[in-house]
Amino acid sequence: MYKRVIMIVVVLGAVAAVALSLSTSNAAEEKTSQSLIKRGEYLVNGGGCNDCHTPWVMTDKGPQPDMTRMLSGHPADAKVPEVPKDLFGPDRWGGVMSPDMTSWGGPWGVSFTANLTPDQVTGLGAWTPEVFIKAMRTGKHMGSGRDILPPMPWYDLAKLSDTDLRAIFAYLQSLKPIQNQVPLPMAPEAR
Repeated sequence: MYKRVIMIVVVLGAVAAVALSLSTSNAAEEKTSQSLIKRGEYLVNGGGCNDCHTPWVMTDKGPQPDMTRMLSGHPADAKVPEVPKDLFGPDRWGGVMSPDMTSWGGPWGVSFTANLTPDQVTGLGAWTPEVFIKAMRTGKHMGSGRDILPPMPWYDLAKLSDTDLRAIFAYLQSLKPIQNQVPLPMAPEAR
């Protein structure tokens, strides 16, 4: 009987130790995850991602980012201003932007800033950290698709460590998803 009681105490002690270990491990993972998200927020803000990926509106203080559409990219319902022919060249303009600062015209055609929110259909919600890192390293949409066009400075982001790119991705995934289907780029002859 005494051995049986000791065995039960030992087993219960082992179960409690495992449960405590898992609880501590989950708390450590949560703290690591939160610090990764905070690092990503710092990099996104310092990198000026809102300057292009958040539509701007005119206020009484001048143009300001519309934070209700934070990082949702070029608004799907926005009209694209016509880009005048023969505007670009070595002795002319190198590029122009729309009033909301989410579409850009240049010799490459017209590019639209992407929806960086975690919306599953129109944003980065279906992406993985690996796909995001590959896109930033290669300058290709989803790491293997079409070119990521100006003014996106992917070549600067390519210099960041995998840890910093994972932090940016973790922060973007922590945002409120905003459904906003950004148009595909327009070729130079289509503008």
